[in-house]
Amino acid sequence: MDFTPTRQAGLARLAAFLPVAGRRYAETRNADDGPAEEGRGNVSQLSPWLHAGLIGDREVLEAVVAAHGPRAAEKFVAEVFWRIYFKGYLEQRPAIWCDYRSDLESALALLAGNGGLRTAYAEATEGRTGIEAFDVWAHELQDTGYLHNHARMWFASIWIFTLKLDWRLGADFFLRHLIDADAASNTLSWRWVAGLHTKGKHYLARAENIARYTAGRSGGALAAEGLAEEAEPLSETQDYPRRPLDLPPPVTAADLTAPFALLLHDEAAHHASLALPASPALVIGASRAAARSPGTTSEPARAFAHAAVAGGMAEAAAAYGCPAVAWHEGEPLAPLLEAAGIARVALPFLPTGWTRDALSPDLAALDRQDRLVTILSDLDRATWPLAKAGFFGVAKAIDGLLAEAGITGAG
Repeated sequence: MDFTPTRQAGLARLAAFLPVAGRRYAETRNADDGPAEEGRGNVSQLSPWLHAGLIGDREVLEAVVAAHGPRAAEKFVAEVFWRIYFKGYLEQRPAIWCDYRSDLESALALLAGNGGLRTAYAEATEGRTGIEAFDVWAHELQDTGYLHNHARMWFASIWIFTLKLDWRLGADFFLRHLIDADAASNTLSWRWVAGLHTKGKHYLARAENIARYTAGRSGGALAAEGLAEEAEPLSETQDYPRRPLDLPPPVTAADLTAPFALLLHDEAAHHASLALPASPALVIGASRAAARSPGTTSEPARAFAHAAVAGGMAEAAAAYGCPAVAWHEGEPLAPLLEAAGIARVALPFLPTGWTRDALSPDLAALDRQDRLVTILSDLDRATWPLAKAGFFGVAKAIDGLLAEAGITGAG
């Protein structure tokens, strides 16, 4: 697998995936054939570039629908909308993220004070549980920064129901190592497996299912002996009612008349998908990969995020003919703006998660002064209000959302 953190590499991966993005994807997407270069051709592996904003949801949907039509491509199209759905759901329930962060601190404190728990956690994270499939995935995650989506579900299920470890510790393990780690998709997927996202409906990994869908690996099917065959879904006392969305209005040229800076960050590292109506006088790059976790973010994850932002800064500066500057962690933003005579900042939307947590303290002052212009894609703007409960509300609207966006595959 080659996860080069550039827009060009993401577009190349999209082009390579296009021939199988239709019915073949629908028929083979559950198979985890391993990380070898000849493997994984059945899935897109686009998530690292999508999460970093090096390529956009819309351009991926346009390419796939144009190649296969909306019907043949509907399984892959639905997967793209799952990403959008999760973000919209978390925007309407940000307390889920806040509670995850605070409960993780409690779980880490408990881990530090309990020798037996530390041993079990070390065995899981170091791939020494004796459950072959789980151990293979633990090593693969740390070696490559990536796991097949089906493997992520199996891994989370074994972590929660067989090893009986705190789901928040598992979600944190993923956030520290996945190069495509996403606060919404990761947190809500772990909650879905546990039975918290759709209350009472959990996901139990089965050895026969794992063997069936890993049979294409070079070493043969992965064994998973000793899995919990029965388990109750997790429950919680906290309820998370939906709050109204407060989305920024569409950006026009009138919003960006004064000299402004474009702020690129870990979830919007490239300008291409932003369709700015005016050119910035300065490009600022802010990577905050270390903010993912109280623990150490892995080198593959950290390197991808930093290089994506650095490369995006350079390409935006070249495209707009303006200077670029890095906004480093721990330094204030205001002096960078003052030195360049910048009045306003154009900010690609910061979704609920660690990037927002890390950047908001400085950006809040700009927002209060009406110096912050937030950019939200039309696809997110149309889809997020439908992410009220389960995915069904989005799924049944996909055809209309594609039509509204002009993604029809015609011509």
